Amino acid sequence: MTTPILSARDVRKSYGRGANKFDALKGVSLDIREGESIAIIGKSGSGKSTLMHVLALLDQPTSGTVELAGHDTRSLTGTALNRTRNKTFGFVFQQFFLTANASVLENVMLPLKIAGVGRSERKRRALAALEQLELADKAKNKAVNLSGGQKQRSVIARALVNTPRVIFADEPTGNLDTATGAVVEDILFDLNREHGITLIIVTHDEELAARCDRRVHIRDGLIVDVVEAATATPATATAEERAA
Repeated sequence: MTTPILSARDVRKSYGRGANKFDALKGVSLDIREGESIAIIGKSGSGKSTLMHVLALLDQPTSGTVELAGHDTRSLTGTALNRTRNKTFGFVFQQFFLTANASVLENVMLPLKIAGVGRSERKRRALAALEQLELADKAKNKAVNLSGGQKQRSVIARALVNTPRVIFADEPTGNLDTATGAVVEDILFDLNREHGITLIIVTHDEELAARCDRRVHIRDGLIVDVVEAATATPATATAEERAA
C-alpha cells in the first residue's frame, strides 16, 4: 500500500494549563493520500484550523505524531523544519497575507527568497507562476491595488512557486464574492487534478467541501465522520456545472 503523504496518529493539542486548559484536538488519526483532495469541515472552534496547522508543521502537537511521506516529523527542528515546510507545502489563506506595498512579483518570489534561490531564477519562476494564474500583466502592480480575486490568485501563485506537493487552503473563498470564489475554486481543483498536488481545504462551506475526494468532519476536537467521493459531488464538476 502506498505511504500516505501525511499521516496523523492520535494527535492531541492543548492550550493553557490547569483551569484554563483547552483541548483543541483530542486524539485525531488521519491518513492523507498523495494527489487527493480532502476537506476538513467543522464549525468555528471545532479544531479544524488547529489540525491544519499541525499537519502543515506550523504547530507541534502536544502528543501524537505527524508523518510526512512516512518520516516522523518530530525529528525536524530549526532550519531543517523550515526548509521542509517551505519546499513541501504551499499555503492559501482567507486573509491573503500579501505585503501591501510590495509588487505582486515580489510577493510571489518570497518563498524562493526564503529558500535561498538566486534572484534571476526567483524572477523566472515567479513570472511563470503568475503566467499560469493569468496575472503576468499585474507583476509590477502593488498588491494593495489588486481586487480580491487578483489577490487570491497572487496567493495561489506564491503557493505554487516552490512546486509544492501539498497545498493547504484555509477558507480560500471566504473573502470573495460568489463568482470570484467559483473561479478560485476551479483553479485549486485544476491544480489538484492536472498536476497531482495534494489539496487540503479547511472550510465550513459544504458546497466547496463536496467537490473534494473526501470530507472529514471534525467536532469538539474529534473526527466524527469521513465521507468518500462516492457520496459527494465529483471534484471534476466545475462551479458552472454545479450551478446548472
